[in-house]
Amino acid sequence: MPTDTPQPSFVLVRPQMGENIGAAARAMWNFGLDRMRIVAPRDGWPNPKAVAMSSGAGRLLDEAQLSDTLPDALSDCTFVFATTARPRELIKPVYSPEGAMKLAAEKIAAGEKVAVMFGPERAGLENDDIARANAIITVPVNPEYASLNLGQCVLLTAYEWRRQSEEIEHETLDIGKSDWASNIEVEKLVEHYEDRLDEAGFFYPPEKAPGMRVVFRNLFSRMRLTRADVQMLHGVMRQMVRWKDISK
Repeated sequence: MPTDTPQPSFVLVRPQMGENIGAAARAMWNFGLDRMRIVAPRDGWPNPKAVAMSSGAGRLLDEAQLSDTLPDALSDCTFVFATTARPRELIKPVYSPEGAMKLAAEKIAAGEKVAVMFGPERAGLENDDIARANAIITVPVNPEYASLNLGQCVLLTAYEWRRQSEEIEHETLDIGKSDWASNIEVEKLVEHYEDRLDEAGFFYPPEKAPGMRVVFRNLFSRMRLTRADVQMLHGVMRQMVRWKDISK
């Protein structure tokens, strides 16, 4: 059975190739979606090529809702998006995938049932299909080559759904078993280096020394160091001083 996670249904309208249905299933499952509806697939259903292409998302295909007509597939939905890259004469609000999935999340949270339609590979959704939608999703692609594969379009939309429905970490940094160095640890490291560099005559001439020290400290403040980094850099300086003394 599909999960109880609130989510839109993805409706594949008259898909032509089993491989593309499988790719769409895989893309949906990548981002936690499992409510697929298939309308009048050209090569019948079930389709072994779809299962082979789904790469582990076979359960989603097993539970897909099969319909002969689009009205049947949309019968319980309260808000429907249609994906299309072509300009249409039908007057409807047009959203980016991000904006559409943000609206979808709001409507689903309010208890509505939302569907997203994806057209057949050859020419996409027909006007009669789009007329049944409340809004359009258009991906901002290269206007000279606007055609998207079915699986690609599903992937883009599923990704945007995930962004709206989950807390996404846009940047992470794994520091392993170490911790971030505290300010006092970095301060002691800078002092260690300044003392040794002072002995070596680095801060010269005297009138430029204060400015050089500021620049030197700023260098360390721009680097976010772990405790392991600080310990290593202390060791580097100790070894350099020890090597200098031995080589005399």
